[in-house]
Formats: sequence, C-alpha cells, structure tokens
Amino acid sequence: MKVPVRTERKGAVLSIIIDREERRNALNEGVASAIVAALDEAEADRSIRAVVLTGAGEKAFCAGGDLQPSADGTPFTIDAANPKHYVANLLTRMERCRLPLIGRINGHALAGGFGLLCGCDLVVAREDALVGVTEVKVGLFPMMILPFLLRKLPDSLLMEMCLTGEPIPAADAQRAGVINYAVPGTELDAKVGWLLDRITSKSPTGIRLGKQGLRNIREMSMANALEYAQFMLVNMARTQDAKEGFAAFNEKRSPEWTAE
Repeated sequence: MKVPVRTERKGAVLSIIIDREERRNALNEGVASAIVAALDEAEADRSIRAVVLTGAGEKAFCAGGDLQPSADGTPFTIDAANPKHYVANLLTRMERCRLPLIGRINGHALAGGFGLLCGCDLVVAREDALVGVTEVKVGLFPMMILPFLLRKLPDSLLMEMCLTGEPIPAADAQRAGVINYAVPGTELDAKVGWLLDRITSKSPTGIRLGKQGLRNIREMSMANALEYAQFMLVNMARTQDAKEGFAAFNEKRSPEWTAE
C-alpha cells in the first residue's frame, strides 16, 4: 500500500510531502496522521531547524477533503468513541509546532488544503495557484479551518471567500497579506530556499521558545501577556544560544548556535 506522505531531509530542513498526486493530494486520516508523525520526528531531532510542507506534482498542494464515494478516511465522519476529529488533531499539532513551518504551495490549495496553508508560519506559492475555500459549493462551510482563516484573512476577504466559494490566485492572496510570496513556478524552489537560508541561520532556541511564547500570548489579555512576556524574555536570555548571540555580537563574528 502506498504511503500517503513522504519526507525528505536536506541539511537542517525536513520536507513533508503529501504524496497522493492521483487524488490531487487530498486530505484524509492517513495523510493527517502521517503529517503529525513527521512533525513529531522533526521536533525530536535538534539538528532540524525548519520544516517545509508541500504536495507532490505541480497541479495541487492539497485539494481538501477527499470527496470520492470510495475515499478512505473521509473527513466528513467522526468516531463517537473518539470525537477528536483527525483534522482538528492535525491543525492543533501544526499550531503547536515549535519549528518554523513553511508552506511550499506547488499548486492549488483548496478547502482543507487552504487550511493547511493558513496553518503554516510562512508561505511561498506559485503565483498561478488557486487558493480558497470551496465548501459552500457542496453544501458545507469551512468549519474545521475557520480558526486559522480568522487569523490569516481580512474579514471582508474571509466572508467573500466563504460565501461565494470562489478561490483567488496566489498573487492576489499575497497582495491581501494572506501569503508571503507568490512567484512563477520556475522560481518556487529558489524562493523557498532563500527564505529557509534566512531562517536556519538564526538561533533555533530563540525561534523555538519564541513560537511557544507567541502561541500563548495570542490567547492572553494584554495585562497577562505583558506579565508572561517579561519572564519569557529573562528565561530566553539564560539559554546558551542567547549567551552565544551576545558574545558573537560583541566580538563582531557569526554566532555558532547549539540549539540549547
């Protein structure tokens, strides 16, 4: 049986590839579980500095939930004995990932696939890829991914996309601030590589703790956030990476990060 997700390691970067090109990399339980496992693997390895999430081929990043009648692991049912939906598990795991998570959008990102895009920290897309939520066309609404959509999209764009079900080109999504970069397909890997070089050269400990702090602060009142932030800053300054960063700055040299 074909594994629905594969991983590739290149230096300090782990790429997670949804490998269901024949189904437009549609999301099902096997895909979700495999992405979660790959994220666990990445975080357990201190030598990995960033994760890339992408799809196989050039047509689709992820077309959302598999609508075929014979689809395995359809996202439109739930186990009464275990009501935590696997899509919710996946999105929760992406939210809690302490490594930089970069979306490499190699093709259309629709419905749940757009949710995965919005769950990434940074996104580089083919400028001709279509992104959006199409659920209303089949009598649904993008309920599972709404928390990420509310965070990423301006309200007027969110409502238009949800109510019309019409996707937009990645180039338009960039102009709206939904994604970071929209480039020609021939430049996709170069742009992703450029972005990764800028990230992986920075303190892995600073990024890891910073993402954790950012996730917590999002859920706090202003007063609680400021109180929490001061303790986080002091604790971060005690790490080996911070001590190395201070020393390298004063000695006018490049830091040698230890991820500690």
